[in-house]
Amino acid sequence: MSELLWAAGRASGLIALALFTVSVLLGIVIRSGRPLPGLPRFSVSLIHRNVSLLACVFLALHVGTLLFDSYAKLSLLDVVVPFAGAFKPFWQGLGTVAFDLVVAIVITGLLRRRIGQRAFRFVHWFTYAMWPIALTHAIGNGTNGTSRWFLLLSAASTALVAGAVIWRLSSRFVEHSRARRVATGYTSGPMTRHDDTR
Repeated sequence: MSELLWAAGRASGLIALALFTVSVLLGIVIRSGRPLPGLPRFSVSLIHRNVSLLACVFLALHVGTLLFDSYAKLSLLDVVVPFAGAFKPFWQGLGTVAFDLVVAIVITGLLRRRIGQRAFRFVHWFTYAMWPIALTHAIGNGTNGTSRWFLLLSAASTALVAGAVIWRLSSRFVEHSRARRVATGYTSGPMTRHDDTR
């Protein structure tokens, strides 16, 4: 039974990390104001939300199965308080930090209308901290963390996310509606198009 719980905890953690990677990438695409090929922008937003929810489900499975696994020795305190665990406390603590950040992001997402857009966006920015912390936790604490296939997958994921973040910080990233209109050739009016005759 313990081996089954360990395998389930390991698999659900890997799936959660993969889904969070996709979620981060989709979140950056949404903020860019650009649709994905074949998908309108609202569809990308819907996919981002559903992928994020699915990632949270697998994260809950990851934590839940390890709570009942005698080998992981995970307690409720370890889930909330970082670096208090008995098994690899530093690497496990990074997982706790990532988990706490996810909880904060989810709660503010649910309370978005009550707390306001500014507070929601401020907390949502912590996604950029949560993802590398979760990846580092997986490398240091995971059974396959130092396996060649996982390190290659981690390197590829890091390259994708880093490239997306660099794009987000570049001048080519179009986020605000006015900038999007200028980038697509539209000016002040919704039906007025800017023609370049030069």
